Amino acid sequence: MSDRGIIGLALLAALLGQGFLSAAAPASAQTFNFASQNSETAIEIYADDGIEWQQDNMVFLARGNANAVRGDVAVHADLLRAHYQENNSGNTVIKRLDAVGHVRIVTPTETAYGEKGVYDIDSAIFVLSGGKVRLVAGEDEITADRQLEYWERKQMAVARGNALAVRANKKLWANVLVAYFRKTSKGKNEIHRIEAFENVRMETAGEKVTADRSVYNVKSGIATLTGSVSVIRGANRLDGCSAKMNLNTGISTLYSCSPSKAGGKRVHGLITPSNVKKK
Repeated sequence: MSDRGIIGLALLAALLGQGFLSAAAPASAQTFNFASQNSETAIEIYADDGIEWQQDNMVFLARGNANAVRGDVAVHADLLRAHYQENNSGNTVIKRLDAVGHVRIVTPTETAYGEKGVYDIDSAIFVLSGGKVRLVAGEDEITADRQLEYWERKQMAVARGNALAVRANKKLWANVLVAYFRKTSKGKNEIHRIEAFENVRMETAGEKVTADRSVYNVKSGIATLTGSVSVIRGANRLDGCSAKMNLNTGISTLYSCSPSKAGGKRVHGLITPSNVKKK
């Protein structure tokens, strides 16, 4: 057996012996539910370069291809730092997991990437940062320049800083993207709605759209946009205060401003005949 395996088994035995468990309600395994896994499931920690137990600081340090595994969820990094405390029952409970270097959080259906990660077990929230963070869930991929948050109990991911969501030939940019997950009939986790805030841009195979805010229903393909909406298709352009777009059918409807907004401006369209030559 490798040193890595010996370290992992030895630590697992110690964790099981001390009740090294996170007290949280059971949840489905096929999502980022590291904190919310069954409370009877131990957290296993493995590392190639050893595990250091700092009892005075109440910290475990795992170095070199370090992994923390609970059920179907695994956290991988160059360095893992597990902060723990003892509860009233005398059990040892992980409170926070810090990950540094080539961080990956993996489930059977999703993978998140970053250079740094903090997993708050009590609040069931992990935050990834460093470089371009990325979340891959089925057909969908979300990236951001600043950070990615995942809120387990709300089944919600928040991408901040030039955030981009991609599915096939559909792209959605914004300063902040909020993605909501739900279970399919087969028990898999998928994104069903994405909300976009500030500097919203959307692209399909034939259109480019800008707005202040958007709510996108992934399954129906319908995006509801508000605030200075512009839809550009080739040389043609439509402007309005709000719009409803069906990205699956290519049908877009723009609406004028109400009398109390932007002076009650009407929808404006610029239709350029195909035989007009551009200067």
